[in-house]
Amino acid sequence: MTALPPDPDPMDTPSEERAGGVPPGEISPQSAQTSASKNADLTAGRNLNPRTAVGVVAVVLFVAIFAAVAVVLVIQFWG
Repeated sequence: MTALPPDPDPMDTPSEERAGGVPPGEISPQSAQTSASKNADLTAGRNLNPRTAVGVVAVVLFVAIFAAVAVVLVIQFWG
């Protein structure tokens, strides 16, 4: 298996003009290769579905039980 050369082929890279620009018809290497859609993403935002609500309630319940057990153990230890 042959390794790729570390530098790109000069024939495939765009050439620069004297002022640092790129000649017409060539793409600047700094230009973006993708573009974003002009349409807004309507699904973004607060997506509180039932599964998320159940998960949040479960975590809050677990933390509350943990805190209650910790308080009981501290009272028993000092009492």
